Amino acid sequence: MSEVSIALNRFGLGARPDEALPTDPRAWLTAQLARYQPRPAVLAGLAGTPVIAAEIMDYQEQRRAVRQERRAAGAQQPDAAMTAGSAMQPVQRPPRDPDQMAARRQLRRTHYEAAIDARMASALVTPAPFAERMVHFWANHFAVSADKIVVTPLVGAFEFEAIRPHVTGKFRDMLGAMARHPAMLLYLDQAQSVGPGSRFAQGAALRGNKRGLNENFARELMELHTLGVRTGYSQADVTELARGLTGWSVAGIGRRAGGQGDPGAFRFAPAVHEPGARSLLGQSYAEGGEAQGQAMLDALARHPATATHVATKLARHFAGDDPPPAMVTRIAAAFRSSDGDLPTVYRAIIASPEAWAAGTSKFRTPWEWAVAAMRATGQREVASGSAVGLLNQLGQPVWKPGQPIGYDDIAATWAGPDAVMRRVEAAERIAARAPETDARALAAKLYPAALSDATATAIARAESPGQGLALLLVAPETMRR
Repeated sequence: MSEVSIALNRFGLGARPDEALPTDPRAWLTAQLARYQPRPAVLAGLAGTPVIAAEIMDYQEQRRAVRQERRAAGAQQPDAAMTAGSAMQPVQRPPRDPDQMAARRQLRRTHYEAAIDARMASALVTPAPFAERMVHFWANHFAVSADKIVVTPLVGAFEFEAIRPHVTGKFRDMLGAMARHPAMLLYLDQAQSVGPGSRFAQGAALRGNKRGLNENFARELMELHTLGVRTGYSQADVTELARGLTGWSVAGIGRRAGGQGDPGAFRFAPAVHEPGARSLLGQSYAEGGEAQGQAMLDALARHPATATHVATKLARHFAGDDPPPAMVTRIAAAFRSSDGDLPTVYRAIIASPEAWAAGTSKFRTPWEWAVAAMRATGQREVASGSAVGLLNQLGQPVWKPGQPIGYDDIAATWAGPDAVMRRVEAAERIAARAPETDARALAAKLYPAALSDATATAIARAESPGQGLALLLVAPETMRR
């Protein structure tokens, strides 16, 4: 594969027929770091966390009111039943309120689907496809899942507010923004975590209630987001980090509402915080409320194991499912020496010869393939809800990895026969909707000096322009990057 084709497809999101080819691939990629737009026009009209959180609060308040009405009505049923001589009859649940169910579905769909449409539109028209690829990488690294109902309307805001503004900044700042966003605090139950020795827990104990520590967020922070597995930390370190982060909560929403504040805003709740000094990875952190947890996060962001963990994932993303050790070492060194400055890390990737190997080293994920196929056909707009349906069909529902580790980044997960057949079907539909195109000319533009003879021959023998385009979209050059 030529270097121009590698820049367009392995580093970028796939070529567009209406864009000029880069003359200097490495300079083209580096320049994108300055052109990157944290909030492009296609995202500007979306509701942010304050609006979404206020709607969630309204919905939760309506549910509470309905439950209270049902309890009040149910309290009168035993007397009536006894009077009728049917005390042993099973209690009949009242039917669910159809208006509430519709409101719930609407709340989830409106923001979730609108955010996916905007994400896809941004990927189609971005002037900085390499930087946009990094948005998708980091959003998957700090994965939240829309499978959790209260998180569903917030997942788009999470990527747009906690990830995008920091893609060309410091890793430490992205980590901090992620750790304060309501989508993450609710997804990993941090908003429910209570220090066992806190004022809140002691008061609850006097009332006969038990409130305890939740270690989900702390464990995933160390295992997935920073240090990586088997890097020397202990269960005691996880517990200490969880204690240090107690009090990090969300204003207004969640099972245990975080108290006063703008809906959905990060709120530190002193009454829930576990008092005392903490010890993490052999270092001591004095009592300091919210600052204690932040200091622990800073230490994790700067730990050498974090540099290696992040470098390994980046090398895998750009140079193959088995990340080259020398490239990992090079990226990790850039991470450490720059204190996690991400543009420095990206330049180390661009400078790595392993990322420019001529073979097509990566099998595109369904998201990557869908974006590349739509860019290849010149699409600039996304029909409402169409991206949701397409990615569901392809087997990678957007922001629904189902687990905090995010979606896999290896071919074995995505290259099965059934998955490939789904792409063939999707390619036929995309080609059918596209304007009539000479796929032979388009192929040369999408994969400059990189089109195989086999693909060129297959396209040339197609029975129609539409069939030729569909064949191009499922050719090895498009399936891989």
